[in-house]
Amino acid sequence: MVQKRLTRSFDRILGGVCGGIAEYFDVDPTLVRVGYVFLTFFTAFCGIIVYPVLWIIIPEKARLPEK
Repeated sequence: MVQKRLTRSFDRILGGVCGGIAEYFDVDPTLVRVGYVFLTFFTAFCGIIVYPVLWIIIPEKARLPEK
């Protein structure tokens, strides 16, 4: 059984956090990004604090060696 890991994605606009969350839950990254913006504006901008924290905490996906 393969265990899923939450990692930052290479499908990134800023830091890959939303893309990584989308890959982990197997949903469209655009939906996660729109949801993040929606929650940021309707929860007193706490997303502005949460995103950089997640950017630091979530590890970057390992790159495959180039041939």
